[in-house]
Amino acid sequence: MHALGLPPGPLHVLCLGAHPDDIEIGCGGTLLHLAETRPGLSVTWLVFTGSDSRAAEARSSAGRLLGPQIRVDARVERFRDGYLPSQSAQVKDVFERLKSEVRPDLVFTHALEDRHQDHRLLAELTWNTFRDHLILEYEVPKYDGDLGRPNVYVPLAAALCERKVAHLLEAFPSQREKRWFRRETFLALLHLRGVEAGAPEGAAEAFTGRKVLLRGRGPE
Repeated sequence: MHALGLPPGPLHVLCLGAHPDDIEIGCGGTLLHLAETRPGLSVTWLVFTGSDSRAAEARSSAGRLLGPQIRVDARVERFRDGYLPSQSAQVKDVFERLKSEVRPDLVFTHALEDRHQDHRLLAELTWNTFRDHLILEYEVPKYDGDLGRPNVYVPLAAALCERKVAHLLEAFPSQREKRWFRRETFLALLHLRGVEAGAPEGAAEAFTGRKVLLRGRGPE
């Protein structure tokens, strides 16, 4: 296993999620890690579905997770949950506008093999729109049992994992009755990926990086 680094300097991250809580579940720990280690971090945070109460949860969570020292541009679209593929033209329009507004160094999005139709569409449009960018696909545990074989790992401190999970449980009260939305679920996945990564504190988030270009100096 080889360690690769992000480019030096201020980092602009684009986070895309089909539903409120997707981003926090998929890459919340990594975002916390970047907030602690990358001065000048800025984040564009875009959620595509959300009723009135869910949209409020999404905006509040995005603003609170990383703290006031990190600039977060949080946006919530109001597409219908579960119906994104039937609204694909309008969703594509959002991506086209976004492409003209932001130039991210790193993009977090859903996995292409995710069996949730909303997740899958966003992953496809991410690759259509930001094909020249570094894209990392995050994972969301669910009943479908569609977790894949990630190839990019971010080891996390135990304290950051606790912060991520505590934030999820506090920020999304509308989800607390769902049987999978549990502290044990989130910690189990973090620890499983930590085993795979050989993480020093036993926890990690994992992603799929399909196309990574390493730039280095050639011969003088």
